[in-house]
Amino acid sequence: MKYFIHKEFDSPDKPGSGNIMDECFLEMLDNARELYGKPMRVNSGYRTKKYNAKIGGVKNSSHMLGLAADISCKSSGDRFDMLNAFMQAGFKRIGVANSFIHVDADKDKSQNIIWTY
Repeated sequence: MKYFIHKEFDSPDKPGSGNIMDECFLEMLDNARELYGKPMRVNSGYRTKKYNAKIGGVKNSSHMLGLAADISCKSSGDRFDMLNAFMQAGFKRIGVANSFIHVDADKDKSQNIIWTY
């Protein structure tokens, strides 16, 4: 990876768990970061089952498979540019919230969708 380190994706309750992240997913995210042209901050990457339950994550969360990340996003302009970069990088599952954008590469879930929180 050029722009991220595995530690950024660690579940808070399991140091080193960022190494569980799917490498193809990380390559897509790194590519999106290149296209975006500015730093991206990871709010949530890999999640243990226990941590996912603690924060109210969905039971079949792609975070627990190392196939998802929530990326901090503070402004409408950044949101537009990030969404563009994520789609150009090949992400087909995107969730948009006020303060972050969720991207995942879980092929076992519906594709070509964007949802809001």
